[in-house]
Amino acid sequence: MYAERPSASGTIWTRTAPAGETGRILPDGCLDLIWADGTLIVAGPDTTAFVTTSPVETHYTGLRFRPGTGPGILGMPANELRDQRVPLAALWPGAQVRQLTERLAEAPDPAVLLEDLAAARRGAADPVVGAVLSGLGRPVADIAAEAGLSERQLHRRSQAAFGYGVKTLARILRMEHALVLARADMPFASVAAHAGYADQAHLSREVRSLTGLPLSELSVW
Repeated sequence: MYAERPSASGTIWTRTAPAGETGRILPDGCLDLIWADGTLIVAGPDTTAFVTTSPVETHYTGLRFRPGTGPGILGMPANELRDQRVPLAALWPGAQVRQLTERLAEAPDPAVLLEDLAAARRGAADPVVGAVLSGLGRPVADIAAEAGLSERQLHRRSQAAFGYGVKTLARILRMEHALVLARADMPFASVAAHAGYADQAHLSREVRSLTGLPLSELSVW
């Protein structure tokens, strides 16, 4: 069972995974802070689908940060967390995490506390994040020039903010947009055209490459 709702920092989501259930988490260019039955975990940005199995029934409450914002709140470059699930205690001082864990265990709604934590740590927006997100689909050289950076500098800043370079981020967010269209029952050929793929075959290859599953299967999730 999965549910989500928008929040000031991104998306609050909850999930109950029965024992033995296998889940497939698709790449989305985001970092998550997750409360999982007494443990705080940071989920880094994925480059391909992350497959997990719950040995026992597990209850999750997560805060998925908007693309490019998680590193500023968590104090860790996104590329150092790429394709990883890391206990928050490995990133923050132990006493701070223990105190937060105790408060979450007593909270009627852990999501409220996660959002309050993010709000307290949220700083000024990184202008490079905005430049990249608004420029996706354009030549990297143009985005770099508008941001006042060289292409190499832009790549480093993008890696730190999103976990990957501009082109990889564009692939992932385009695929995410395509899935939204496909799940709204748009024909796949139309999805390819609207999402900016060369054709339906290109769309299918990209989806399978990033998720490990065919578009026909993902479109009915």
